[in-house]
Amino acid sequence: MLGGSSAKKTKVDGPSAAVVSKIQTLNSIPFNLNGFINSLTEEQRDLLGLEIETMGKSWLVLKLLHDEIKQPYFIALKKFLREEGVRGTNDTLRSCKVYPPPKDIYSWSNYTPLGRVKVVIVGQDPYFGPKQAHGLCFSVPQGVPVPPSLVNIYTEIKSEYPEFVIPKHGNLIGWARNGVLMLNTCLTVKAGSPGSHSNRGWEKFTDKVIAAVDKWGGANLPTADANSTTKVGVGRGIVFMAWGSWAQKRVSGLNRRKHLVLTSAHPSPRVTKGFLGNGHFKSANDWLEEKYGSDGKVDWCKLNADAEVA
Repeated sequence: MLGGSSAKKTKVDGPSAAVVSKIQTLNSIPFNLNGFINSLTEEQRDLLGLEIETMGKSWLVLKLLHDEIKQPYFIALKKFLREEGVRGTNDTLRSCKVYPPPKDIYSWSNYTPLGRVKVVIVGQDPYFGPKQAHGLCFSVPQGVPVPPSLVNIYTEIKSEYPEFVIPKHGNLIGWARNGVLMLNTCLTVKAGSPGSHSNRGWEKFTDKVIAAVDKWGGANLPTADANSTTKVGVGRGIVFMAWGSWAQKRVSGLNRRKHLVLTSAHPSPRVTKGFLGNGHFKSANDWLEEKYGSDGKVDWCKLNADAEVA
């Protein structure tokens, strides 16, 4: 471990620098997709086609995750999803009564590359209504009414940033592209049946995603001090927002000396108090700016209506 007081670091400056230089950076992790595919059994190749095709490569490259999806529990999860109708990116609602559409299950991993993660917002289940879920917690596609929890999120941002113009849509892809990982704990749900895919294996998998962010999140962000000797390419800490007891359990094991972990009540209007006034969005940016400079901040006010257009 490279921790310790600054005085100790000064005394062993040479050896410490040598140790740091040996740490593998995120972008130097070797990964051969064809080699990975060839390592799979026939059954694994059949069941993991969606992951191979749609999971963001900055995430799949990690041994932590590409080994994880070969684990027996994940293969069992994929068999369960196959029974629910999830087969591939061309699935339609007629053949697959599961949300989000299979092509969007891993959209979080594509909009927010691991090395650019600044903030993680932890959700629970995807929305279970038609056309709502698209792979980012709290977010809905263009043209879908803004959900009540997101209305409260917008209200809180407006109180912290008065210049924020509350949008008439709930598409949060703009945040995702700005480094906000919006991760549900369960990545799928049966249409009209909240919690229906809980305890099937998603929780274990997304715990591994959080572990990856714990280690590598923010690895490709700049440093606040241009003269800093801090090594870019390794995880140096990010912000986690955990709203409600469910989300807070997912981040309970994080090192709070490395990360900023912000907790409060859930933004659901069913919760009478505890979310509004939490100050999380400005607190996150203050912490990020100190650590990574002005480029490390999230522009919470930028949610263009055409956010989904590449």
